[in-house]
Amino acid sequence: MTQSWFARIVKYLNFAIAIVLLAAAGIGYWYIWRPLPQRSGSLDAAVAAPVSVTFDALGVPHIRASSLDDALYVQGYVTAQDRLWQMDALRRLDAGELAEILGPAGLDSDREARRLRLRRIAEDAYLTLPPEDRAALAAYARGVNGYVSTHLRSLPVEFTLLGYQPRPWSVVDSILICLHMFRSLTTTWRDEVIKRNMMAEGDPEKVKFLFQLHSGADVQPGSNAWAVAGSHTASGKPLLSNDMHLEYSVPGIWYMTHLEAPGLDVSGVALPGTPGVIVGHNQRIAWGITNLHFDVQDLYIEKFDDRSGRYLYQGHVEQARLEREMIRVKGQAAAELPVWVTRHGPLFVVEGSDRMTLRWSVAQPGVVQYPFLELDRAENWQQFTAALARFPGPGSNFVYADVDGNIGYHAAGKLPKRRGYTGDLPVDGSSGDFDWDGFIPFDQLPSVFNPPSGIIASSNQNPFPPDYPYPVNGNFAPPYRARQVRDLLSAHDGWRAPDLLTIQNDVYSGFNRFLAAQIVAAYDKRNAHNPGLDPAVALLRGWNGQMQKDLAAPFLITLAYQHLRTSVAESAAPGKGTAYEFSMAPLVLERLLRERPAGWFLDYDELLLRTLVDALEEGMRIQGRDIGRWQYGAYLRISINHPVIHRVPLVGKYFDIGPVPMSGSSTTIKQTTRTLAPSMRMNADLGDWDRSLLNVQIGQSGQPFSRHYQDEWLDYYNGRSYPMQFRGVEAKSTLQFRPVGR
Repeated sequence: MTQSWFARIVKYLNFAIAIVLLAAAGIGYWYIWRPLPQRSGSLDAAVAAPVSVTFDALGVPHIRASSLDDALYVQGYVTAQDRLWQMDALRRLDAGELAEILGPAGLDSDREARRLRLRRIAEDAYLTLPPEDRAALAAYARGVNGYVSTHLRSLPVEFTLLGYQPRPWSVVDSILICLHMFRSLTTTWRDEVIKRNMMAEGDPEKVKFLFQLHSGADVQPGSNAWAVAGSHTASGKPLLSNDMHLEYSVPGIWYMTHLEAPGLDVSGVALPGTPGVIVGHNQRIAWGITNLHFDVQDLYIEKFDDRSGRYLYQGHVEQARLEREMIRVKGQAAAELPVWVTRHGPLFVVEGSDRMTLRWSVAQPGVVQYPFLELDRAENWQQFTAALARFPGPGSNFVYADVDGNIGYHAAGKLPKRRGYTGDLPVDGSSGDFDWDGFIPFDQLPSVFNPPSGIIASSNQNPFPPDYPYPVNGNFAPPYRARQVRDLLSAHDGWRAPDLLTIQNDVYSGFNRFLAAQIVAAYDKRNAHNPGLDPAVALLRGWNGQMQKDLAAPFLITLAYQHLRTSVAESAAPGKGTAYEFSMAPLVLERLLRERPAGWFLDYDELLLRTLVDALEEGMRIQGRDIGRWQYGAYLRISINHPVIHRVPLVGKYFDIGPVPMSGSSTTIKQTTRTLAPSMRMNADLGDWDRSLLNVQIGQSGQPFSRHYQDEWLDYYNGRSYPMQFRGVEAKSTLQFRPVGR
């Protein structure tokens, strides 16, 4: 009896376990295996002829097609396999449609996107796109929709967790992705408001000093990329490097791709949601891009009636257009947002009695074009710059090299011609005196071709000379990174692609070492040996300027810089010091400490010692009293969280990155902060393309259960990279696209 009862219990228990295992297997199959990208076999598709896709060990698709249209269709399809939810989230972010899937948490973001009128700008741009651009975007969109229409029952897990399905992809959506980069890289209107408020509360001359644009020793041209002529390389052919610094995200912003079709053979990184390659190389040329930081947004103070939408312009009353935005909100009624639009742009900032409209280069009629397929097919400098002339922005620095041994640089983008002002402060909109006179002609933008030095080295610094014929404004970077790049490249010859990877990972900060030396000199000058300060001074005295995560000195000097920056800004505009975070601030502080002008501080050495005391006290609050145990990486720790799965209890954290300690700073070649870092690294060898290197930050796939979701992170983190397969591709799998009906 007892044995029979026990046997039945065991039987039922085994049966229950089997059911649980079968259910788990079913759930795993449904939510994990089914949505994964297909990387082998064959499938029917809307292509005119067979297309093959070879995937390498990193999951990079090498697409070979007999027509450009088919190549872009398949690019859209395979990108959607890996990045569909990211693509959908980005178009929602910039269309102002996040609240529809996130609820009220997405409303603030949606309101800003609607006030920027991003979807309306994209829709207007569609109507004026050159036919060839529209055709390329349309082919890509058909590929995305080819994937979506056949996978509505096996979508990536984010769609299941949020409970919605994506709408079909369109050309307008691809334009929105381009506008996302505009929004990320050209939003400067807040700087105008901050500077205006500091001018109102403080000493205008001092505030102007805080917002200077030139270092007096800018190394031209400017961006975080470089090209080295064959005279400096082991192969006798140029090398070109690029690592674009952008905000952290899971997945990363770039998707590695290789496209081959008649007249096209290009490899590099693509922007998910758009066709072609953004940065990379073809058989003849290589190029890199980073942000120019030229100001393309202006705020106009309008004489505006909130009730009627009427405003004054050149002595006449004009009527603003009212656009009513309805924002869908998950679980709630739709939110209405009225947006007044004037000749200058939408009413965007309301401060007290002031009403400010926002003018933005990308919102001007006919600006948006898509020249990247033309860039991808360029074979020489002339064809390359002809394509760049169509580039709308965001304003960028393009660094170039070709197999014939040439290197070059050209700034590009639609940059406004201002008259009578620089754009650094809001201006009167009613007079008409501050309207733009179109855009600076492309052939008058900064450029260089085959400089005598054989080196083009830059890191976002100002490339416009002081005597430039047009007013210049922008949030340019100080020259420290560019100087370090040039110093390292000039140190010897015989460079190879892996050597340049070492430069990309350099974390020496010339500015922070200068500041440390200033503090030590002030301490020595006072001859004030303070037992409480002696260890800190000794730490800075022996430091070599390396912003390494396991060192204490970088932590101390970072805190000292922050306190010094606030003190300087407070001297210029009392009560506004914490608002001052201008990119050129390190250069401003260096000039102030070198020149020590009257009217700022009675005793600069006392200022430096007070800064040290404040930094030391703050550091002890954060990491304890034993400064020998401090670590910079414990302060500069970053977490890259999946925007959806992170919120899943118990398991969500396993799909995040970090928290991890980081090396680098805003003034090191490896520019690293709590919000941004290198988003990719490319080192192109024009002597042998297959000796080139390329990696992205985290992984090729956005699918959380893909083996390529995080497979690049550890190598990225430790400064390693991978061969950029081009002519010789080591196939791990092959997927065939067959024309429907064949």
